[in-house]
Amino acid sequence: MATNDKEEKKYYSSEELQEFKEIILKKIEEAKKNLELLNAAVANEGNDVTDTSPTFKTLEDGNAVLSKEENSKLAARQQKFIKDLEAALIRIENKTYGICKVTGKLIPKERLRIVPHTTMTIEAKEMLSKRR
Repeated sequence: MATNDKEEKKYYSSEELQEFKEIILKKIEEAKKNLELLNAAVANEGNDVTDTSPTFKTLEDGNAVLSKEENSKLAARQQKFIKDLEAALIRIENKTYGICKVTGKLIPKERLRIVPHTTMTIEAKEMLSKRR
């Protein structure tokens, strides 16, 4: 009585989940460092240009505001990324990590290694984008 080798897996094993957990923890550490740098850049007032011409000061001020806005947006994205990674850790603990929330199929390991916080297969993302 042979088992069907082509039968699809429904869950990742504890060993596989541990591999993903290590990847995610490393990404969280990197993301937190990046967030720290972005927050420092937002807090930094920039160069003092009081001894230069008023025109240059105006241009410099405008550039500083733009940079602060860009850094603030990047910091917000970084915070969301960290939250998504932390949510992935919870799914690992619940043993639901790597299961597509749309199709219920396992997300391929290759995709999870690249985008460890994903909750959908490429197939599901494409299905959703066609509906829009």
